[in-house]
Amino acid sequence: MRTRLATRSARLVLAAAAVTALAATTACGPEDPAENGAAAPTAASSPAEGEKGESPSGESATGDDSTPASGSESSGGTDDTGESSTGDKSGYGQSCGTNDLDLTVTWEAQPFSHYLITAKAKSGITCYLNVNTPSVSFGSGADGVASPVGQGGEDPIKLSGSSVAYAGINVKSTEGEGGKQFEHVIIATTEEDPDPAQVELPDTATVDKPLVSNWSTKRNETAPSII
Repeated sequence: MRTRLATRSARLVLAAAAVTALAATTACGPEDPAENGAAAPTAASSPAEGEKGESPSGESATGDDSTPASGSESSGGTDDTGESSTGDKSGYGQSCGTNDLDLTVTWEAQPFSHYLITAKAKSGITCYLNVNTPSVSFGSGADGVASPVGQGGEDPIKLSGSSVAYAGINVKSTEGEGGKQFEHVIIATTEEDPDPAQVELPDTATVDKPLVSNWSTKRNETAPSII
């Protein structure tokens, strides 16, 4: 697992560095370890950044008769919510990219203190979480990359309409007072995803050797612990 983590860490550091550099130019600014005022751990995080607009529906061919032009194909049909395909994103059956999802992070007290990631497909999108474990990191350093604990999970998970997937983050798996403080977490569906999302935490977290569980449709399976 550590060999995989080294490769995973190198890839996540590059993605995290790009997100951190972008965040530095915004009003939010980078995480400041000096900010120790933790908000009440009940607020939901803001939607994931890097959101892209949906692809327009395919235009039907025009002609003198009602027969579509050969080879033309719309995004027709309905998704699992029964909605019309008009305006929906084409490419059903695709793997979920981070920008296909609405991501939130909340604080959970049971069975022990941890953060819960909730992922839901954006309106009109149907996709699959084909990679079982999300990529999670804090800041741009390799020491902020969360190690997968391999617990829980289903592969793959289909997201569409109101269906959701969960993953858990244990930000501090060590004893004592060590660690760095962060107000955001960087999440991606794969290590290679070019558009990771920077998601606000509900409070300031002290991070030291973080852990992350697999995606699951059962939230009670996602509290990550060392097995």
